[in-house]
Amino acid sequence: MLWAVHAGSIPIGRAVSVASLESRTQLPSFVAGRWQNGLRGFTELRSAIDGRVLGLASSSGLDFGEMAGYARSVGGPNLRGLTFLARAALLRQLATYLNERREPLYALSFETGATKRDHLIDIDGGIGTLFAYASRGRRELPDEKFVLDGAVESLSRGGTFVARHILTPLQGLALHIDAFNFPCWGMLEKLAPTFLAGVPAIVKPATSTSFLTHAMFALIMESGILPEGAFQLIMGGTGDLLDHLGGQDVISFTGSHATSLTLRNHPVVASEAVRFIAERDSLNAAILGPDAGPGTPEFDLFVEEVVREMTVKAGQKCTAIRRAIVPRAHHAALKEALVEKLRGIVVGNPRLESVQMGPLASLDQRTAVRASVAELQTEARLLFGDPNSWIVEGADYQAGAFLSPLLLGVEKGGPARKVHEVEAFGPVSSVLAYETLEDAIELAKRGSGSLVASIFTYDQDVADALVLGIGSYHGRILALDRDCARESTGHGSPLPPLVHGGPGRAGGGEELGGLRGVFHYLQRTAVQASPTRLTGLTKSWTAGARTSKKAQHPFRRFFEDLSIGESILTAARVVTLEDIEHFAEFTGDTFYAHMDEEAAKANPFFPGRVAHGYLLLSFAAGLFVDPAPGPVLANYGLENLRFVKPVVPGDAIRVRLTVKQKTPRQPEHGEVRWDVRIANQDDELVASYELLTLNARRPT
Repeated sequence: MLWAVHAGSIPIGRAVSVASLESRTQLPSFVAGRWQNGLRGFTELRSAIDGRVLGLASSSGLDFGEMAGYARSVGGPNLRGLTFLARAALLRQLATYLNERREPLYALSFETGATKRDHLIDIDGGIGTLFAYASRGRRELPDEKFVLDGAVESLSRGGTFVARHILTPLQGLALHIDAFNFPCWGMLEKLAPTFLAGVPAIVKPATSTSFLTHAMFALIMESGILPEGAFQLIMGGTGDLLDHLGGQDVISFTGSHATSLTLRNHPVVASEAVRFIAERDSLNAAILGPDAGPGTPEFDLFVEEVVREMTVKAGQKCTAIRRAIVPRAHHAALKEALVEKLRGIVVGNPRLESVQMGPLASLDQRTAVRASVAELQTEARLLFGDPNSWIVEGADYQAGAFLSPLLLGVEKGGPARKVHEVEAFGPVSSVLAYETLEDAIELAKRGSGSLVASIFTYDQDVADALVLGIGSYHGRILALDRDCARESTGHGSPLPPLVHGGPGRAGGGEELGGLRGVFHYLQRTAVQASPTRLTGLTKSWTAGARTSKKAQHPFRRFFEDLSIGESILTAARVVTLEDIEHFAEFTGDTFYAHMDEEAAKANPFFPGRVAHGYLLLSFAAGLFVDPAPGPVLANYGLENLRFVKPVVPGDAIRVRLTVKQKTPRQPEHGEVRWDVRIANQDDELVASYELLTLNARRPT
């Protein structure tokens, strides 16, 4: 199945293939839980290969106020009613569902101009992002409807007044406006963090390639996995939707600088302080280090990466390399190597195995790229390619949106201006020469802010100078050399754990970045209260809060039976000099502070010989561990360890063990976070940490 079309006389749920799809079939929007056709002003959705009309799109007649209200009144409550872990589980279900049905999407993806290699980025990459966020949510987020942000802040001398920041889902909607170049990945990389955050989304794909977005969206709706109201689709323009936004809403935009300004300056967006995340034009650079001359692995990697970024998705990537900045000494050799590599690129019908680069997404896009190249040619010389004709394999150059790779050379990098201002969003890159590293840095910075830059060098000093020199102008920097090239994901690949965004011209926004992307859709709030009240609110024990004691040792209790604040105070144990010496001999840790009285006294931190920190941890475990088999399955680490006060021979230590937090990570067991405080005979804190255990859940 390619997609379920719900329009006109075609019944809901009927599968329609590309071959059988009528050219006048309308692909409807999904509004307030139903598929709905537009009324007029239809846009023809055409194949990038041969210009065939694949369908029609229009949002005319849609009630955008209804869409916004439905997202807030239905989608929002449904999502916020789930915990972060529950939403992560649904994301994984959805990713699995799509992954098992992605093959038919490939056939439709060809019509966008994508090759098989491009499918892996757009379709598989989008699904992979869902998997990544599902996994991240399961591992790092709580089974709660809020997230704790940072440590407890003490606000009073006596400790009865404290505060903590929490993150809660916005009670509005997210409007996702996507670009044409990645119809699937663009939708899913925004959906994953938004859904995990608990905010309903309305997606508005770029119309020219929206037929592929529609296909994947229809699969999502067909799955029935997402809660009602979580996701809506606009096929066409946004109408008056922006008039219905408010301070609890978010716009996440990918596209041009001009459209970004129009959206950001909309009177409602400005007056209501609607959160705005923009990822837009980016003149990304690749810099070849002066050490990376012909014959070095870094030189070859540079050539490979520039050509790949020119030809993957026909250069229609916001992360593509637009400026190749090279040392004057290697300038001629580099141009020659790039031209030779580009001669081997076969352009044509992306369905053919022999083709390495397909057409642009549309004829309009080809026209736009040609216009940008013409501007660049006022300052640059064409080194390879032809903007107006090319031999293509298995297709008609004029009927499809085909364009050859176009390499330009800026012979004098300093005075040139347009190469740093005009982005030809296609298979286009320009080569610039530099004299010194300072020149290279200045050339990179003249892009006024980019999503990504790559540096190719095997010299640490060169790498340091470049990274620190251009860092504030870029959202991501790839330092590629012979050591990491084999496993590198490359210059142009945004990854779920890493920030995707950049300053200045690139929009000043951020997407992805692991949980950073989720937190864009949450509100940070400082909560001030007593330790006991804060413990109740945050489900995380706060020092100074009331504790409870049960007759049974907490290690004998199942995960569900443990209470936040449940605590035990152990008996005391005297630490002797013999203990310290035995531990030193047994472990081999004979550091002078434990073995040499005079040397230890000379240290400003010690009164004389002191106990090993790890000896204290071992003795603490011996004091609070219940040894028999029970619900505690494993100790898998500790965090935030601090040694506060030295312990000398003759001191007596005891431990306060308190249930701090609980998270049900798996059906069979949950994670218990314990607050551990070791004190001496004067009740002075000597060490503290958080212990993590896996506790069995009560059998059903």
